[in-house]
Amino acid sequence: MANVFDVKGSELVKRAAAQLKTMLKKPEYLNYVKSGANKERVPADPDFYFVRSASILRQVYLNGPLGVSRLRTRYGSRKEHKIHRHHHVMAGGSIIRDIMASLETVNLVKKTKKGRVITPQGKSFLDKISKDLANEAK
Repeated sequence: MANVFDVKGSELVKRAAAQLKTMLKKPEYLNYVKSGANKERVPADPDFYFVRSASILRQVYLNGPLGVSRLRTRYGSRKEHKIHRHHHVMAGGSIIRDIMASLETVNLVKKTKKGRVITPQGKSFLDKISKDLANEAK
């Protein structure tokens, strides 16, 4: 029985994003905003929202109760400076917050006092995809 730990993360996120595309609705403002202060342009990938949603769902599955702040650190990157050294900058919190809220509406994660945790439906959703990926790899 394969689960999230047994398959490649990138393949799992790609497959989960395709399924989340039918479940979630992309916010209209995403065509006009950057994903963080460290970026220069809006995301080029039209499916960015769904890929990020699948990635966040996987992170919640693996790392247990997570909040927006920890995910902002996880998805942040280096800010390119011309004169002085590069520094880590956190990702934008609005997109992450909206993704968490939309994952809650489809009952894949739930809010607790310590942060968001995966629901049994969310765990089953990712485990089914993992099982399919493991069967294809054989």
